[in-house]
Amino acid sequence: MPLHLQRDLDHLHHEVLSLSGVVEEMLEKATRALFERNAHIADEVIRFDIIVDEREVQIEEECLKALALHQPVAVDLRRIATVLKVNNDLERMADLTVNLAERAKSVIEFPTFVIPPRLARMVDLTKQMVTDVLDSFVNMDSVAATRVGGMDAQVDRMNCEVIEELQKVMRERPDQVVPALHCFSASRHIERISDHAVNIADDVIYMVDGVIVRHRFTNGGEVGSSSHS
Repeated sequence: MPLHLQRDLDHLHHEVLSLSGVVEEMLEKATRALFERNAHIADEVIRFDIIVDEREVQIEEECLKALALHQPVAVDLRRIATVLKVNNDLERMADLTVNLAERAKSVIEFPTFVIPPRLARMVDLTKQMVTDVLDSFVNMDSVAATRVGGMDAQVDRMNCEVIEELQKVMRERPDQVVPALHCFSASRHIERISDHAVNIADDVIYMVDGVIVRHRFTNGGEVGSSSHS
């Protein structure tokens, strides 16, 4: 591999890892804001959004420049293509953490509303998926990426259970309908973040093995459903 290409690939890898660290921090703070009912932390997450947007554009421009300048093939081309996709999923994850922070601020206005405990378990599993899939990207570990894909069905199931619980609250407690709807949205945002973790898992498998697994396991198979559009 030419030295200049290796340098640019290493730089892109570093930039995506740096961005992923920001997104992980946003997810941690957004969920803390929800469960600790802390509007200050929620506002911190919201302020991060413009930084992520700018960095996502910068990384995409650098990927396109590397493609034009080096015209890579085989595994080098897959690495750049993967960085482009992961970069996009990280930006979407960041948007979802901002949405989650906004829902947290809305829930804070209803101090008597009880957040379903199952939602906390769903958050823990989603954060684990995000951490594990980013580790699989760093280590170029397709086996670990496949394990992350397999966790998605559990998050989906928890999301359905949380929604059922919230619907019951809304039927029995009309005064709790508004915060329950905000919590309903929060649960959906968390579930979507797990979907993007699966997207990244799919991309890691492609980068390492050269196999496109997206959509192949949508019906509860080995890797799990993803949400690439």
